[in-house]
Amino acid sequence: MTIHTYTLGERLKGVVKAWAAVLIVSWIGVPLVISILYAFSERTALYERTPIPLSYSLEQIRFLLFEAGALYAVKNSVIVALLTVALSFLLGLPAGYAFAKYVFPGRDALKLALIGMRMFPVMIIAVPLVALYIRIGLSDTLVGVALAHTAMALPFVVLITSSVFAGVPRDLEEAGMVFGLSPIGVFLRITIPLALPGLAAAAMFTFLLSWNEVFIAAVLTLTNRTLPAFILTSALAAPDFFKFAANFIIVAPALVFVFVARRYLVTMWGITVR
Repeated sequence: MTIHTYTLGERLKGVVKAWAAVLIVSWIGVPLVISILYAFSERTALYERTPIPLSYSLEQIRFLLFEAGALYAVKNSVIVALLTVALSFLLGLPAGYAFAKYVFPGRDALKLALIGMRMFPVMIIAVPLVALYIRIGLSDTLVGVALAHTAMALPFVVLITSSVFAGVPRDLEEAGMVFGLSPIGVFLRITIPLALPGLAAAAMFTFLLSWNEVFIAAVLTLTNRTLPAFILTSALAAPDFFKFAANFIIVAPALVFVFVARRYLVTMWGITVR
């Protein structure tokens, strides 16, 4: 058995990679940790000359959730995000499968058109969208916000699911048809189970896109605010200690969702690389 000896260049390369990883994690993690600590701190702790708060309380979180109305906004955000995932998959799953498994005229042009849908800033369509929603009765409704979020997420869902389905071996699908499965049976019993980790990652991405979106939700709603829209219009005008609490309320569900679905992300890379 031979023992590999690392050269000076390889060691320096490893050190540089390690420090780069530490810097990236610190850049993202340190502000997040500090904001979470101050979200649970006493109001006076924010003005003390200490790097981290020394006294903690649930007063800010309780006030925002139960007195300021953030709990209602959280419920609205969850409903809108789940509707967005359902609608995006209902429309995007067949399109992603078609792009992955079939060759037809104009396939590449359609892919470019899907990407081109994200070229235009949301602010450009905001006023016409509000006028349309008022005309058809979707203004200030969660369904209206979910439809707008679906339009934003659909190109990504189609492209992600297309790459996921392309990683499913065609031989297994053909073997299922040889053993008597219909095309729908092959899709439900072979393709979907094999592609499930990647589809879960796509669902996570869609959920977070809807959860974090603020401009469309703020423009289209007045009383039925989602959480980002509520924080934009209400909490940001509050004192600093309430801003930290609002930051935790909006970040916590996303962190939990990512933590639960992280194993699907790792598995997805294994599927799409093959």
